[in-house]
Amino acid sequence: MTALATLLFILGVFAIRMVGGFSLSGVLAGNERVTRLLLLMPLSIVSAVVAVQTFTKGTTVVLDARAVGIAVAAILSWRKVPLGVVVVIAALTTALVRQFGWG
Repeated sequence: MTALATLLFILGVFAIRMVGGFSLSGVLAGNERVTRLLLLMPLSIVSAVVAVQTFTKGTTVVLDARAVGIAVAAILSWRKVPLGVVVVIAALTTALVRQFGWG
């Protein structure tokens, strides 16, 4: 029963997305403001996921080594450091902060 419910859920979401895409594409295609807004949505969703994963543990809000790693990554990204370097340095920073006993 669970597999059937999951399959029906997947098909329902797909159908809703297809109907929305086909019915709204003609209405929103020429609107520059909506296009710019839709281009920013993936960034806002990823930012929200990063914030939730960084600052929560279960149902509590925490401030630990992950926050330091995110701060380092934000500064390096602002300075336009390549993404691979940002990831490695942020991970090393988080590991070092944990090694010194915080988080």
